[in-house]
Amino acid sequence: MIDKAGVITRVSIDQKEMRSAFLGGFAGQLVSGIIWLISAGISVAVTPNLGMVVLFFGCMGIFPLTQLTLKLIGRSAKVNKENGLWALGSQIAFTVPLNFLLVGAIILFKPEWFFPAAMIIVGTHYLPFITLYGMRMFALLAALLILGGVYFALYGPQIFSLGGWFTGIMLIVFAFIGRTIVLNEEKE
Repeated sequence: MIDKAGVITRVSIDQKEMRSAFLGGFAGQLVSGIIWLISAGISVAVTPNLGMVVLFFGCMGIFPLTQLTLKLIGRSAKVNKENGLWALGSQIAFTVPLNFLLVGAIILFKPEWFFPAAMIIVGTHYLPFITLYGMRMFALLAALLILGGVYFALYGPQIFSLGGWFTGIMLIVFAFIGRTIVLNEEKE
């Protein structure tokens, strides 16, 4: 960020480094989106229960698959030790699996709320990304997932996999938006 005197702050430098190292969240969102689409597809082709298992355990592989993807496309996937935002990113990563305990409780009574509940959890997990990367696009992604989860649970058509398809597509779309923003920033 630039303060009132026009001085670039440490947070701004750290955010730019995070954006560059992780390409605006591109690989993580791409991997996540693919996992959500696979889960939704398995929910339709095999059983909803297997689709739920795939999403739960697939999410555990997001970080290592993200790191691998970033390395394959030539990104460092690392930031300086002095980057104060690295710890925030690590903390954010643990919010989703911990909050999946709530999803487990919800599906005991309303299994059809699995994807909507997971959407709300993943959407809220994207709110700190606004600060982590310094990118407002994450506010829109978070809003779409949170509001979409509420809509699909309470008002949407009762199609079990619908939230999974929606989330997978949104994650992939926003992966490419973030990538484009960072690549354009790096050209400047």
